[in-house]
Amino acid sequence: MTDATRNDLPFMKMHGLGNDFVVLDARARALEVTPDLALALADRHRGVGFDQLAVIEADADGADARLVFYNSDGSPSAACGNATRCIARHLMDETGRSALTLRTGRGTLRAEARGDGLTAVNMGQPQLLWHEIPLAEEMDTLELPIEGAPVATGIGNPHCTFFVPDAEAVPLETFGPRYEHHPLFPERTNVQVVSVSDPDRLRLRVWERGAGVTLASGSSSCAVAVAAARRGLTGRSVTIDLDGGTLSVEWREDGVWMTGPTAHVFDGVLRGAWLGAGA
Repeated sequence: MTDATRNDLPFMKMHGLGNDFVVLDARARALEVTPDLALALADRHRGVGFDQLAVIEADADGADARLVFYNSDGSPSAACGNATRCIARHLMDETGRSALTLRTGRGTLRAEARGDGLTAVNMGQPQLLWHEIPLAEEMDTLELPIEGAPVATGIGNPHCTFFVPDAEAVPLETFGPRYEHHPLFPERTNVQVVSVSDPDRLRLRVWERGAGVTLASGSSSCAVAVAAARRGLTGRSVTIDLDGGTLSVEWREDGVWMTGPTAHVFDGVLRGAWLGAGA
């Protein structure tokens, strides 16, 4: 290793249905990841670009790894379902195992290989009470006092789900930020617009808190499946069609399981000179 490369930082680029991530592995090398670094890496012109940044850390309490997430605006996120699936697949390929556990701000999550290149993760039980999500005040989470009567759900992060006749017709670029910052959500919220295609199939478009419009979102898909089942629009097992592809979600007794494809696109190196320039 030369002085010129001593401070270089390897990274991986992954995506789940176009929901894309930069992944840093801090298991063997201590990393100081700051919101400013996340923001610089998220710049698709001057950095790498991502919807979320994920950091893999060693876990001292029995999980196979610990995951820390940041949104593209530099803010932290406790949960990122598609990134969890992508990293689970990477670690299963690395170890030859077909199941493992990952500790996140959402809790300790179990991931499993499902064959045909599919990876499943149990995102845990949904948070349905107002203070768990959280909301600013006590209310019925199944029908918020907002135009459109959306459903509020927690999947480690807050979600606001609007059921609409045609998800394609909603101008998400303006609709999403209006509700992300709604005063009922003190920690902001992810926003989903959903239309029911069939009794077991939903069409979903996503505005992610701290990231904007994304092609897919795992935690949003889980929240939407729970909201649709609570409303009686579907059963507890649904197929969800997102802009980037299709996920299967099942709300079971042990939690909300999400299954879909993953992609490890490429590996790269962040140059020390770039990092040292204030990235």
